[in-house]
Amino acid sequence: MTCAICNERKEKRFCPAVHGKICAQCCGEQREVTLDCPSDCPYLQQAREHEKPHSAGELDRESLFPQIEISEQFLYEREHLIVGLSFALAKSVRANRHLMDRDLIAALTSLAKSYETLVNSSLIYEQPTANVAHQAVASEVATMIKEYREAEHKHMGSTQLRDSDVLKSLVFLLRMGLGRTSGRPKSRAYVDFLFAQFPEKQSAIAAPEEAGSRIIVP
Repeated sequence: MTCAICNERKEKRFCPAVHGKICAQCCGEQREVTLDCPSDCPYLQQAREHEKPHSAGELDRESLFPQIEISEQFLYEREHLIVGLSFALAKSVRANRHLMDRDLIAALTSLAKSYETLVNSSLIYEQPTANVAHQAVASEVATMIKEYREAEHKHMGSTQLRDSDVLKSLVFLLRMGLGRTSGRPKSRAYVDFLFAQFPEKQSAIAAPEEAGSRIIVP
């Protein structure tokens, strides 16, 4: 039998994305490119184990917001905020299972640019986007930030969260996403990482220390 994709080479493995058997070459070349690979595919998992995380040198420097400095002290002090934002990202993907890594990265980039403008000029400016999916991610993040500030006010009598803190947290999660994704069009490596931190039935504050340690520590 020949490969279900190229119809030339001999089939070698079952591909759940096409519900048929394909050759190893097509699997390697089309994985997360034309194939919408399910997260539990053993060949996808094997490939991720052997793929090296992206280094800063491999990425577009501007996409990392190099002007934003994030210290270990900040990560420690704002761990709960980062965990909350991470949960918001996971929640948005669970609401729309078609979202890929690139969607989260695009939404985080847009949000970070908006907050950078707010921090530097005090002007509220939202990056224009016609992508409804990206808008939904941004809305989920905005809701979480609002709830975080409300919780602060309730417990401390005032809101201490600064816009610059939100900016740094968004950039941290953006850098993490850029480092974890394979960069392929249909990559969901970052999505699966977030899902692993927040199982389906876990709430945003169910185990902040445990989830936080897995997210914050490189």
